[in-house]
Amino acid sequence: MNKFLISIIGPTAIGKTALSIKLANHFNTEIISADSRQFFKEMQIGTAAPSKKELSAAKHHFIHHKSVEDNYSVGTFEKDALTRLNKLYNSHNIVVMVGGSGLYVDAVTKGLDDFPDVDPEIRTTLNKDLETKGLAHLQQELQNLDPEAFKAIAIDNPHRVIRALEICKGTGKPYSSFLNKAKNIRPFKTITIGLTADREIIYNRINKRVDIMMDTGLLDEVKQLLPFKDLNALNTVGYKEIFKYLNGEWELEFAVSEIKKNSRRFAKRQLTWFKKTENANWFDYQTPVKDIIKVCEEIMAS
Repeated sequence: MNKFLISIIGPTAIGKTALSIKLANHFNTEIISADSRQFFKEMQIGTAAPSKKELSAAKHHFIHHKSVEDNYSVGTFEKDALTRLNKLYNSHNIVVMVGGSGLYVDAVTKGLDDFPDVDPEIRTTLNKDLETKGLAHLQQELQNLDPEAFKAIAIDNPHRVIRALEICKGTGKPYSSFLNKAKNIRPFKTITIGLTADREIIYNRINKRVDIMMDTGLLDEVKQLLPFKDLNALNTVGYKEIFKYLNGEWELEFAVSEIKKNSRRFAKRQLTWFKKTENANWFDYQTPVKDIIKVCEEIMAS
């Protein structure tokens, strides 16, 4: 197998984008984004999408190619990404993938988990529970039924919580028991590069990034999206908190503090997910890129 996918993983604000560009330039190749929030063209500042300068430094795919009004699932992304990879491998032996959305990364590298069909009435009931009892109630249910899934999935995303619960209730088995089964064989070898740091450093970097987002116009970006606030794509950190400010529920200072807090929680869940990645090569975020390139080249040559 002489085709390689260098998959860069790690928590938000750790420096994945910068590393991906350096690796893409070194290997004279292109970048696929597996960050589900950066797909949407209306969400640039709050998702820390690559800047125009970064986008021009290396060819990127799946950045701002959809609208928040589009229904774009992880299953569709898997198909689109594999199709794009097949084309890229016609002219490149190596492609770089970068993203903090663990499910989307796994969809490309391993394939999605296969779940049994369940009674659609279960989802209808859970959606009603979400409306009447709130997300916290569903989160508690999931924690009781499947503590492992509760720790691993994006617990602030009601669609992910409902999906896990409907499998638990519909099969009588934990959602997590269906994860990480044998997946499809891929026509490339994945080299996983993980970036990490002490938790205090990660949290400080997140706090600084949020301040930069506010300074560069996050509030105005979210104002433009207020008519779409109920869409799934916008039920995410950095947007839902500002919506509460715009709706008069919170003061702006408190909303910003909540973005920082929820971003730190998101980073913690990312690390929990990514630490389970088999054969990942973990590096401190300040590791010189030449050291990371050396490891990649050694794996390719082995």
